[in-house]
Amino acid sequence: QVHLVESGGGLVQAGGSLRLSCAASGSIVEVNDMGWYRQAPGKQRELVTTITNFGSANYADSVEGRFTISRDNAKNTVYLQMNNLKPEDTAVYYCNAYLASRRTWPASSLYWGQGTQVSVSS
Repeated sequence: QVHLVESGGGLVQAGGSLRLSCAASGSIVEVNDMGWYRQAPGKQRELVTTITNFGSANYADSVEGRFTISRDNAKNTVYLQMNNLKPEDTAVYYCNAYLASRRTWPASSLYWGQGTQVSVSS
């Protein structure tokens, strides 16, 4: 089995920073793209940022210049550094990973974490 576990969420004042982590574990053969999505109350889940296994990243316009995604391939872990947080960043943040497990290799499947709450007060 494969698990993705997020950590690092919490409550912060506007202008503050948080760093999220997401570690993939289990019978993993290869991790390809990883990413972060978020879902605010009453809204659909939306893309925040993704990163390839070569480190190429892309960002939603709303977080460009404030958020930075990175990954440690040796640890199968992806990070999200969030700076200058705004109240509109309040949401549950989910990581995902497109990876091949021992069961599915060479095919890859998309896995999701359970989510971590980020709340930004004004």
